[in-house]
Amino acid sequence: MGDPRLLQRAAPVTAFGTPELHALIRDLDDTMRAAQGAGLAAPQIGVALQVVAFEVRDNPRYPWAEPVPYTVLVNPEVIPLTEEMEEGWEGCLSLPGLRGRVPRYKRVRYRGYDPWGEVIERTVEGFHARVVQHETDHLQGILYPMRMRDLSQFGFTEVLQAAGRL
Repeated sequence: MGDPRLLQRAAPVTAFGTPELHALIRDLDDTMRAAQGAGLAAPQIGVALQVVAFEVRDNPRYPWAEPVPYTVLVNPEVIPLTEEMEEGWEGCLSLPGLRGRVPRYKRVRYRGYDPWGEVIERTVEGFHARVVQHETDHLQGILYPMRMRDLSQFGFTEVLQAAGRL
């Protein structure tokens, strides 16, 4: 947090299946897994392109979360399917050691492309919807604290856990 690249809009990918795109995806995947993240967006590793990767499976940072399939999404768009929102705790690899309660749409449809340019379209809810919204926010230069309504619900993970809030 504080790096101006995280506050910029990412550019769309214009060429699919390239060695450069596949190298970026390997970097995203390696970084996400090394940090035990639920997802990662290209701007978080200094690349201003519309690419995100996410997966939740036996993640110690989110032990309560339902599984989310491994997905690489290029040039994504997210469409809320309901006005209903829910607040939930989020962390971010760009804000290490912090968590905050963030409102997100409960149910969304997302659409984008895989690394070869094939369409991916899914309707999701719950934690899967939260992860997709969080990661695609990065492509618009939005960090989760910008979405928070109540900064008293923001703090260091260890302190929140010790206080029984997480």
